[in-house]
Amino acid sequence: MRIFGRGRHRPSATWRQATDRAFTLIGDGRYEDAGALLTRAADLEPWLSESWYNLALLHKFRHDWEQARTAGLRAVALLDRAPGAPDWWNVGIAATALQDWPLARRAWQAYGLRMPDSAGSPASAGSPGDGPLEMELGSAAVRLSPEGEAEVVWGRRLDPARVEVLSIPLPSSGRRWGEVVLHDGVPHGERATADGAAYPVFDEIELWAPSPVPTWLVLLEAATEADRDALERLAADAGFAAEDWSSSVRLLCRTCSEGRMPTDDGSGSAAARDPHDHSEPGHPGHLSHRSAGALWVPERECGIAAPATLVRGLLDSWVADSPESRDWRDLEEVC
Repeated sequence: MRIFGRGRHRPSATWRQATDRAFTLIGDGRYEDAGALLTRAADLEPWLSESWYNLALLHKFRHDWEQARTAGLRAVALLDRAPGAPDWWNVGIAATALQDWPLARRAWQAYGLRMPDSAGSPASAGSPGDGPLEMELGSAAVRLSPEGEAEVVWGRRLDPARVEVLSIPLPSSGRRWGEVVLHDGVPHGERATADGAAYPVFDEIELWAPSPVPTWLVLLEAATEADRDALERLAADAGFAAEDWSSSVRLLCRTCSEGRMPTDDGSGSAAARDPHDHSEPGHPGHLSHRSAGALWVPERECGIAAPATLVRGLLDSWVADSPESRDWRDLEEVC
């Protein structure tokens, strides 16, 4: 097969050596040195799509989206593969980061994904493809700060590269409820529900859209699970969120987190403590809603995502509905 008048050929030994060394450097976080080698490889074999794919991948790791888009477009121009090539996926991520919606739509289509008929809001100018993608891709989990103190939270997939965070992240993540994060394409792990459904866990790349809604930590006195649930419903009805961190947080090692992990929605009756749970018994987070034989502890650490002007009124309303079984104290803004 001939491309632009050149015959396809195997890359030279020098190209392979430079590329292999570059990816070793990438693994060590030495992006500048890796970039010099991958640029040299592209100079040696400019007709190979892999040369430009590797550079696009490096620029993605560096979050240099302009360069990632440029190198990615050179890679796909040289492709001789069927739809599904990862080159197009990387172009889609770069285009999404840059809010280049026409290119993002083109990239996902070329990858083989079906696009909605209209991808822009009614108020957007130009053609429908000029606005953000609006896709129904369901729920997914996203791993925030994957290279640091990683935390897996639940969210809603807006398109193939963005998730809106619907859990309330812990303050250590630096993330908030309602934020939109850009994520990578290859899942690292799954979360399985009691009904057998499995949801992929994607790694966050960077924050795409911040949330103005702060995160609060509060100590609750909730006599029963129903009292706790009432606060979560009250917050949701107000358009915000509350989450019982004493139940929802589990500490997992990296191997377990990146594997297929069951989630407990409170309806199960596990016979023993989760063997994949690496937190300390007796400390908040080692249980997931319920475990057999575990007594309800009225004192709960709760995360609330709500404006400062609303959060105290929300808690007071919750207490007022059942003052004999509910109370709160020590409200603190944590993120």
